[in-house]
Amino acid sequence: MKTLLMIKPDMVAKGLWGEIISVVLKNRFEVTRLTMTRFDKTRAESFYDIHRGKEFFPSLVAYMTSGPVVAMEIEGDDIIARIRAFVGATDPAKAQPGTVRYMFGISLQNNAVHASDAPESAKKELAIVFAGP
Repeated sequence: MKTLLMIKPDMVAKGLWGEIISVVLKNRFEVTRLTMTRFDKTRAESFYDIHRGKEFFPSLVAYMTSGPVVAMEIEGDDIIARIRAFVGATDPAKAQPGTVRYMFGISLQNNAVHASDAPESAKKELAIVFAGP
């Protein structure tokens, strides 16, 4: 099974993406593809389509198009559950110590990384990220 772990624009801008990748590798996750890319508005809207119509959608799209992201395809058994436990709660204030969002997250939106939440979303998100410009 494969999933997506994506480092968000503010972490890339701060130069912390290498440190996050290092934590991923130290935890022995198998990274099978890696890319740095930049979302345009259409691609970001497609990626976060599940949130279309919600109040925060426009600011989320603006944030995700504000700079490059670093995306990793990660493969392994029960990988979605394992990665989601590794990154921690969406809200960094509620994330457990040792998780990526606890270590790097700033706010609910600026929470360092995106991780796919289900096999269907992982397939869709991987296709969007790795088929990009």
